[in-house]
Amino acid sequence: MPPSTSDSNGQILYPASQSELPQELAENVILSSVSDLYDWARLSSLWPLLYGTACCFIEVAAMIGSRFDFDRFGLVPRSSPRQADLLITAGTVTMKMAPALVRLYEQMPEPKYVIAMGACTITGGMFSTDSYSAVRGVDKLIPVDVYLPGCPPRPEAVMDAIVKLRKKISNEDIRERGQIAQKHRYYSTAHQMKVVPPILTGEYLESATRKAPPAELAAATTMPVPALKVPETESTEA
Repeated sequence: MPPSTSDSNGQILYPASQSELPQELAENVILSSVSDLYDWARLSSLWPLLYGTACCFIEVAAMIGSRFDFDRFGLVPRSSPRQADLLITAGTVTMKMAPALVRLYEQMPEPKYVIAMGACTITGGMFSTDSYSAVRGVDKLIPVDVYLPGCPPRPEAVMDAIVKLRKKISNEDIRERGQIAQKHRYYSTAHQMKVVPPILTGEYLESATRKAPPAELAAATTMPVPALKVPETESTEA
């Protein structure tokens, strides 16, 4: 049996009280975990990559300007993927641009984040119905953390997406990021395209009628051009 915490008179021998910190210590010491400190440092210094493929990047450029001034979030645009940890896919991504996008993402150091900006990068947008080269969503190529719809989204919407990404970073554990990584990457539909022979073969320029025109055409080009007759009304007025 555990020892009793009260004596025969019912008085508590070891009363439990809330631990109190001195005032000087409470104002100068912050108690936290290393993971929270690490997340705070990462969300306060996101460095986006200067990358854009279409009209959505105009909104990103406006956000960099003095009117919206996204430097207040600690965002410093970088021109090198090896110095960036945020990729904003601003604009339509085509199948020809997809390998370059994946290469830029692979060159970024971990941990890295992606914001799919605009309808074209999320679902293909207006090009998803009649375009054979638009990628129907960049999440088929690289993992996406925040989806930002719009055509195009305004700079305020981009800043709201960054705020949501900062909240996501503050609540995650860096040890769990590898477990929740996106699967089935680099997926693309195998298009059954028919091979069409080229139309411009150069045979027309090498044809005999092109080099030596018919006699009727040659005779018509050498005929003198009759002089233009001026109407009498115009001549008298002049």
